Amino acid sequence: MRTDKTILITNDDGYESEGLKALVEAMRTVARVIVAAPATEKSACAHSLTLTRPMRFVEVDDDFYKLDDGTPTDCVFLALNAYFCEKEKPDLVISGINRGSNMGEDITYSGTVAGAMEGVLLGVPSIAISQVCKDKCQNIFDFGYDLAAEVAKELAIKVLDGAFPLGERKLINVNVPPIKKSEFKGYKVTKAGYRVYANSAHLHRNPRGEEYYWIGLPALEWIPSSGAQICDLSAIDDGYVSITPVHLDLTSYEDIKTLEDWL
Repeated sequence: MRTDKTILITNDDGYESEGLKALVEAMRTVARVIVAAPATEKSACAHSLTLTRPMRFVEVDDDFYKLDDGTPTDCVFLALNAYFCEKEKPDLVISGINRGSNMGEDITYSGTVAGAMEGVLLGVPSIAISQVCKDKCQNIFDFGYDLAAEVAKELAIKVLDGAFPLGERKLINVNVPPIKKSEFKGYKVTKAGYRVYANSAHLHRNPRGEEYYWIGLPALEWIPSSGAQICDLSAIDDGYVSITPVHLDLTSYEDIKTLEDWL
């Protein structure tokens, strides 16, 4: 274990999630670990920062804190203020292990990816990692988090013993296929794919007869990749761990001239 290195861990499934526990256990064999996780599930909260009310960290265990009703972004932002200083940042931020995929345009919804986004915005190398399920009914314990934890450990060691391979404001988004550790086929560096979305809002009535909507989970479908670069969804479908470089510059450079001409 590298006692001179520190990893800050967060997630969006909440501080009691099994994926978080698996990640923490794996990372504690690599470096000192500090956990700052939401007190409740914050899935699909995206890169939201809480500005309208105060929040507080609650110590759950040594170097393990839950943030009262905070988002993953809140957790990273506040942890760097509470437990680090400008000259002593963590060496790595890891967000996960998320239960479910974060591929294609789902990256924009993801609280898991947002935790890593906040890390790179604050100048810390960051990785988001998710354990894909085939569908919303699949039991995660059909395959467990062993492979995802091993992948996270391998990548963390590469960063801590070497260097982060990406530049400023860029993160690594990792998705792990729903297979057992013994079935691991390897890694694929991928682009973010094109998800196919459907309106999965479900209308119901409560016992008082009032209507309400509940947003469901669309099937994991996508448009096949064009060109040589495989997308994250296709790599997962083929049984590989998908590793996607993500940068926070959302500018569509190819359309700048088009927009200037239009104006």
